Amino acid sequence: MIKVILLCVFPGSFCPLRSRIITWFKGFDAILKELNMHLMCPIIPIKKSFYILIFAALSFSVRAQQRLTLKQCIDYGLTHHRSTAVYRNDVDAAGYKAKEAQAAYLPSVNITSTIDDNIKVQQQVIPAGVFGPTDIKVAFTKRFNSNAFAQVDQTIFDKSLLTGLKANKIALKEAQLTGEQNEETLIYNISNAYYQIFVYRQQLALLKTNLGTYQQQLTISKLQLEKGVAMESDVNKIQVNYNNTNSQVLSAESDLELAHNQLRNAMGYAINDSLQIEYFVLDEPSADQARTALGDFSSFNAANRIDFKLSEVKIALLDIDQARIRATAIPKLTAYAKYGGIGFGDNPGESFSSISDYAAVGIKLSIPVFDGFKRNAQYNQARIKQVNARENLKIDQETFHLEYNNARTKLIKAQSTLDNDKGNISLAESVFKSTDLQYQKGVAGLTDWLNSQYSLKEAQSNYLNSLYNFLIAKIDLEKANGTLKTFHHSL
Repeated sequence: MIKVILLCVFPGSFCPLRSRIITWFKGFDAILKELNMHLMCPIIPIKKSFYILIFAALSFSVRAQQRLTLKQCIDYGLTHHRSTAVYRNDVDAAGYKAKEAQAAYLPSVNITSTIDDNIKVQQQVIPAGVFGPTDIKVAFTKRFNSNAFAQVDQTIFDKSLLTGLKANKIALKEAQLTGEQNEETLIYNISNAYYQIFVYRQQLALLKTNLGTYQQQLTISKLQLEKGVAMESDVNKIQVNYNNTNSQVLSAESDLELAHNQLRNAMGYAINDSLQIEYFVLDEPSADQARTALGDFSSFNAANRIDFKLSEVKIALLDIDQARIRATAIPKLTAYAKYGGIGFGDNPGESFSSISDYAAVGIKLSIPVFDGFKRNAQYNQARIKQVNARENLKIDQETFHLEYNNARTKLIKAQSTLDNDKGNISLAESVFKSTDLQYQKGVAGLTDWLNSQYSLKEAQSNYLNSLYNFLIAKIDLEKANGTLKTFHHSL
């Protein structure tokens, strides 16, 4: 049974660990049997509970140590980052806004009830000569009157409402595009933070290698000092370089931890939870291969950019707004039906007991004649906004093309710089090995040894900078070309 459970908890890649645990549990079984013989009591339930607890802990530990690739980090961020929930809510809100607009063309039912206390009843005057030689003042109501009615209104024709309904689908598309834009932002930020971790790891590995070199040389120099074949100043020079490199290691470790925190934040990952990142080998194409790969980006299309699509959507909304304002000049036709009751009395109770019902149906035609040029002003405002939006789209189109060309140029330059700096590291390492050998034989001095080591460190620093610039240039080009989601799917 133990083997079956362990096969589930530990896959084939954990075979050595699995076999050791099986051996350990066999020993634990023997101990339990011995205890059972001496104590003369059943301990099987305890054993089962113990096994369950251990297996649960081991399973959790294996899962906790899972290392995430860049694609897995992006997938997590697209699912768990809080901004995704915000933009999903915006899409839902756009759907409800569409329903709100549609409601204007659906029947509306209202129930109204009033009771009036006419503290001083208004009187009307019947002119003299109608019922007598003098004016007669008469009240045509009583102190209390109650009224309750239900009314159904239905829009039959309203061109402005019908035009406005066309904006619903476009507004929903705008909300969806904004959500996609947020996804691209997450992909970019997560990739940036992930590549930072990769470069800091490279930096830390190189610094630790340099630290080991200084440590080894420091040990040798101290022994030489004890034997009187080395000067104390030489030992101090190496000690200073060792201390400086050690400080750089501590700083790089701090930078690496900060980069992990940045990645957690970009992913929407809990800041206090452990996050393990997969070690990966960067596929560094040659300059010729990079130029060949860039052929895929030779034909730039601004329509791939989410920003461009959002601008087009806003122009479409402004077009509809223009048509809606123009349509307000067209007559509107509505129908209504009303049923209610009205009562009068000298006290509230009498006004309710004397209620008599009434009903009415009708059609209302509203013809706009003159609104003080308000409609004309609104239309011209919408027209100017639409013209400006089209001009801004042309400006954005040129800006997008510029961003693309700049990103493409930066990637080509970053690739060439990376190739040069990578080759320079090999050259610096060769020089240092040669100088180190000469120093051990006494042909070269300590100054030459330190200079060659410093040149190697400088070459390493240049390589790390060009490596980071190359990685960022890659995702900058994907962003400029509007293909960040394609980049994500290709990982």
